[in-house]
Amino acid sequence: MFGPFRASSPLSGGLLWKIPWRLSRPQKARQRKRLRAVDTVVSVVDNALARAGLVTKAVERWKAEMPNEAEMVPKDKYTMFDRKEKRYRKGIHST
Repeated sequence: MFGPFRASSPLSGGLLWKIPWRLSRPQKARQRKRLRAVDTVVSVVDNALARAGLVTKAVERWKAEMPNEAEMVPKDKYTMFDRKEKRYRKGIHST
């Protein structure tokens, strides 16, 4: 609608749409499960390539540079880099 009675954005509205500043325990568990799923995909692809006698730079670089879920610190598990944020980190649930 036009004029003074325009519909507003839901995110700027009431308490129901507010995003909390910290992740809940189930949200953290789901995130850890997603990270473990990524680790299993990388290991399955690496094992399949090794059985075929192939090596790819992308998988080798991933294994060299990226830690698995158990090796990650909580800051890296539950936040992501954002250059617009004050401390350059943003919660994964507010993306």
